[in-house]
Amino acid sequence: MAVNSKKKGAEGEREWAHFVNQYGFECRRTAQYCGKSGEAADVIGIEGIHQEVKRVEHLNIYEAMAQAQRDCGGKMPIVAHRKNRKPWLVTMRAEDFLEILTKAQKYDSIIKQGVSL
Repeated sequence: MAVNSKKKGAEGEREWAHFVNQYGFECRRTAQYCGKSGEAADVIGIEGIHQEVKRVEHLNIYEAMAQAQRDCGGKMPIVAHRKNRKPWLVTMRAEDFLEILTKAQKYDSIIKQGVSL
């Protein structure tokens, strides 16, 4: 990997962590503090989610997802990615998306019924 590619990747990880933090999460790069922390994810801070970050112009999303799945350690793998001058996208397995959606709908139903958790 070229130095510029590594620099762009690190910047992409910082950028993604900042983006997610704006939504109330406390994320950070794993390589930010004392090198790799033993965590395989590029960015940590969302419980149960393995965040693989790609900041490239040409992405093989299936290879990126395969890497995320290999490294996820039982967490839900996602790939956060973007090109220059484009918005962030998140790619995940369809079954994971539907699991999140099902849980959100059940939670919403509980809240509407006024049941305390």
